[in-house]
Amino acid sequence: MMDLNTNWLLDQGKDSDTLVLFAHGAGADMHSDFMADYAALLAASGPSVLRFNFPYMVKRGEDGKRRPPDRAPALLQSFEQTLAAAVAAFAPKRLFLMGKSMGGRMAAMLAANDKLAMTPSGVICLGYPFLPPKKTEPRLEPLWECASPLLILQGERDSFGKREQLASWALPEQAKVRFITDGDHSFVPRKSSGKDLKANLQDAVKESLLFIGS
Repeated sequence: MMDLNTNWLLDQGKDSDTLVLFAHGAGADMHSDFMADYAALLAASGPSVLRFNFPYMVKRGEDGKRRPPDRAPALLQSFEQTLAAAVAAFAPKRLFLMGKSMGGRMAAMLAANDKLAMTPSGVICLGYPFLPPKKTEPRLEPLWECASPLLILQGERDSFGKREQLASWALPEQAKVRFITDGDHSFVPRKSSGKDLKANLQDAVKESLLFIGS
């Protein structure tokens, strides 16, 4: 892992021609265990993975104060700027956008932008936040508007969109959905399932690698 600056972390992969830009979720930054473990597992078998912090997380790192996420336009602007800087710094031949929860939603939204410095080859959403608490309508618009191939990796028990709920929602044809056994929003299974988090992360990474290689 390489700390390029205080807001970027690079996990160097075997395939240096492919770069995955990895956005965090609403509550945990790029240093979280989930982000670090997923990036390391993915890079160990394939592409380089670049993690970054959105502006509100940068501020939290500076003063230690918890604050809500920036509004979507500010998040997308930051994501686009990071994409442009990463393309300039690493000159990848292929670029994928990946995000945990909110970061995945932003990745899908950003991929609808036809003026990016490099067109993404695909988008990977880890625990897509279909149905936030107290909401009754799923967030499907970003998925329908996403201009890139799309992989959604969803825990079967994800409170933001369970397996049985997804079966009743209309998803675009370009969206592949793969379910993580008994996983919650961070792919954590119950002990009674016979699975553990390590195995679920490995399963999710395997699906990610298949998608990136396709």
